[in-house]
Amino acid sequence: MRLKSSIWVAAYLRRCQTEGVFGAVRRRGAEEAGAVFVKVAHLDGNAMLYGPAPQTVYDESRPTERLFVPASPQPVPEQSVEERLVKEIKFDPDTWIVETEDRAGRHFLDLAKA
Repeated sequence: MRLKSSIWVAAYLRRCQTEGVFGAVRRRGAEEAGAVFVKVAHLDGNAMLYGPAPQTVYDESRPTERLFVPASPQPVPEQSVEERLVKEIKFDPDTWIVETEDRAGRHFLDLAKA
């Protein structure tokens, strides 16, 4: 059974805090199973966006993990990330948006292997 989105987000923000990275929930989604998107602002006008990995990359032996994929290979202007988030919300109104700020771009997410 997968952890509720609300619990995962709370734990993620706690992890960021213990590493000295500011993070906040910008948009609350569905408590149980809303998709989670994480924006990492680099504080220089650029950001990275991480979204849920496709189900095809999950390991059958560990189906309860949450894996993420970057929306782009490198940081992009924050405006581009914001435009993408607007589209995601229109597609799925149950989406969560979490934003962190870290000049080094640390995200503390489990990324799917390419």
